[in-house]
Amino acid sequence: MAQSHRVSIPAIPDAVARELHRDSGAVSWDVSLTAFTERLTASAASRFKSGATVRDVESYLRGLHLNDLALACACAAGHDGAWEHFVREMRPALHAAARAIARPDAARDLADSLYAQLFGVDAKGQQRRSLLDYYHGRARLSTWLRTVLAQRHIDAVRERARTVPLDTESEEPVSRASPVEPDLRDNVARVQRALNDAVDALDARDRLRLRLYYAQRLTLAKIGRALGEHEATASRNLERVRRTLRQEIERRLREAHGMDAAAVASCLQQAVEAPDLDLSHVLAADDS
Repeated sequence: MAQSHRVSIPAIPDAVARELHRDSGAVSWDVSLTAFTERLTASAASRFKSGATVRDVESYLRGLHLNDLALACACAAGHDGAWEHFVREMRPALHAAARAIARPDAARDLADSLYAQLFGVDAKGQQRRSLLDYYHGRARLSTWLRTVLAQRHIDAVRERARTVPLDTESEEPVSRASPVEPDLRDNVARVQRALNDAVDALDARDRLRLRLYYAQRLTLAKIGRALGEHEATASRNLERVRRTLRQEIERRLREAHGMDAAAVASCLQQAVEAPDLDLSHVLAADDS
């Protein structure tokens, strides 16, 4: 069942829905066009609060991780093949993430408890809504899962802290919990605003360059042809714009919020790992 939504958005054109359904590979998981369209609509409703046009919605949907969204949709519906694929592909990474944030003897329980929520059963074995219904496809599914896992761990640590006497040493210090901080939502919102402002400050040609690569997912060769550049030049210019955006975001965070270098780095990392915000193409550390 797709997540319910309250925001009224333009209906997704049938041709667009069919194209995205095909490109997502949803058919291989027996996800119907109707079910996938409902999931796309829920995702768009979570993104737009008001005033979205059909074009806005279509551009947003084309930027989603469609294959991951189709897999999540199938798993939430209980498709055996999809769930087997999910476990095979995601379980090793989830257990590794659990080991990184919890004690060795607690890591497996942490990961397995999340699996129960993803599958859609509670501790008593009763059916309930799958946690995967809340995945909107903005971030990679693996990134979203790691963030959810970390937040579950922090919630558990805080709950234990409320019940442990002050003179009793905690079994696990909160500082080991995860990179997700209590003010996660505020920091992600700050980065989103800084990114929006930084993109707005670019010239029209560079904004087009980003849209062609990240929204329309054109190859560098095709972008070069569209902009009258060699493929290598298109690649260099894309990296230039990416570096400019990161520098501008860092500057705006420092000036608007008084953050030092460590706080800026932490804020950007939170934004990269946020379940509803995929900024990895902009915020990833420069390897050069």
